[in-house]
Amino acid sequence: MFIKPLTAAAVCLAACIGISGALAASARADIAQTAEPIRGVNLGGLFVLEPWITPSLFEEWAHTANTPVVDEWNYCAILGKHECQSRLTRHWGSWVQEQDIATLSDLRINTLRIPLGYWALAPNGSDPYVQGQIPFLEQILNWASKYQMRVILDLHGAPGSQNGFDNSGLRGDIRWTKRPSDVPRTLDALASLARIANQNPSVVAIQAVNEPANWGVSKETITQFYIQAYNTIKSIAPQVAIVFHDAFLPASEWESLVPRNLTDSILDTHIYHMFVDDVIRFNADEHIRKACTDGQTIRNFNQRTRTICGEFSLANTDCARWLNGFQKGARWDGTLPGSQPVANGASCHNQENMDAWSDNKRAFMQRFAMAQIQAYEQGTGWIFWNFKTESADSWNYIKLARNGIFPTPPIGRSLN
Repeated sequence: MFIKPLTAAAVCLAACIGISGALAASARADIAQTAEPIRGVNLGGLFVLEPWITPSLFEEWAHTANTPVVDEWNYCAILGKHECQSRLTRHWGSWVQEQDIATLSDLRINTLRIPLGYWALAPNGSDPYVQGQIPFLEQILNWASKYQMRVILDLHGAPGSQNGFDNSGLRGDIRWTKRPSDVPRTLDALASLARIANQNPSVVAIQAVNEPANWGVSKETITQFYIQAYNTIKSIAPQVAIVFHDAFLPASEWESLVPRNLTDSILDTHIYHMFVDDVIRFNADEHIRKACTDGQTIRNFNQRTRTICGEFSLANTDCARWLNGFQKGARWDGTLPGSQPVANGASCHNQENMDAWSDNKRAFMQRFAMAQIQAYEQGTGWIFWNFKTESADSWNYIKLARNGIFPTPPIGRSLN
């Protein structure tokens, strides 16, 4: 990787300094009294499998051509419920430990976003998914209370898949809302989350659904669902805030996506720098500038509705193994079908191995981290994806913070 000097970026970064620290208001009175923004991490790869986060779970199919095992649905379908139950029960009991939560607390993280699939909450018996997640969830909620951390419960997977991504539980076509039972089952899952919130004071918000894709589900349908979700959750747990994803719509459409009368709402936007061809080709200065520009967008809408960046990372390549899908390559080096390398000789070798990073790359990563947290704190805060990974270091908050890439506490400061 070729990193240019950050002279222009420093000018942009100055615009971010001194304007962070927006109040991370919350439905809970004790949380609402704090002036500290949401500074969080996602507990991804736990209750919704993603091959790139925990490749060890999928390794046995790594060299099987045309394998259907690309997501949790097919993981369980191929293994069968008995074996899937056995493997996932071990996984649920090991991927997040109390020591992880204690470490995150020591790193001054104050919020956990916990993704779950509908199948853990309102299962359909004909689906291949298995259950048993809730006792492990409740254990994490107890740890969150112990370490005085707040929690956002995130419905990450909806029936039929709301986006076609493996992180919805089922990769492929977007079928959510296409069957009469889809929305009622999704609302049943949210009702279950609301009941869990009532029993656990660490839960301050519930996310209606993660990343509904506007190219597969109309904006009008998503807005109507958001209204139904809001009413369902508030009827059971009126004290929690409701989080709505921006459905990948531009900021010019956020106003009409979330009706103003849905008070006590939070808009969630996800910002990544590696999934779009022109952005992945940015140089270091341009990545920093984009972060600052995104922060201004968040600040503007935050004046209308509290706004967070609920997912981001430090990756400026898509080189994490299987990030684009199980057995798929990367745009960065041209191994993703239909792509071209971002530059002559572009390689994924050691891009996700922090031990091999040059001083130049480490310096960029520190600046990129600071630019993003400063930018997103112009709104109500940020939640990094992910708390840890097996092998993708630019997505591993604990490892990044322990190695000084993120500061502790993770607050903005001058990089000069």
